[in-house]
Amino acid sequence: MDTTHHERESAALHRQPNSRHCFVCGLESAVGLKVRFDDNGVDEVRVKYTVDDQYQGYPGVVHGGVVAAMLDEVAGRVMMIDDHNRFFMTAKMTLRYRRPVPTKTELTMVGRLVSESRRAVQAHAEIRLPDGSVAAEAEVTLVPMVDGVLPDADLEALGWRVYDDGG
Repeated sequence: MDTTHHERESAALHRQPNSRHCFVCGLESAVGLKVRFDDNGVDEVRVKYTVDDQYQGYPGVVHGGVVAAMLDEVAGRVMMIDDHNRFFMTAKMTLRYRRPVPTKTELTMVGRLVSESRRAVQAHAEIRLPDGSVAAEAEVTLVPMVDGVLPDADLEALGWRVYDDGG
């Protein structure tokens, strides 16, 4: 294990905000995953999460579209590490499904900043199985949110804030 990886693993984690109704992170979404994300304050977002059977495609296997949504969200959150109100959108995502992603199993989602320029950000996202193997991964290109799509005043309506573990 290299020093950089070890430092990332041991760095203090910072809770990121959730919204009310986002499919992946919306805590009030009746159909959503309700995932809470943490970052290391530098370049990585990480979360442990168990997917319920209601999100399966085949019995005991998470639907591929749900896997894609999870990868998209964890990659997109790398832009929020130092500014929780810095919203980007996915311009391109290349997925690789390596193994079935099981339901009712604790998974680790990881998003890492690869590179950043004025116009776009490159991120890498993974879903890891309990043994550490990669079940699915994505290379994601993120671009700044189009002006006017999410004015600052709408953050309150979104419920965009860091929630305590009680909700």
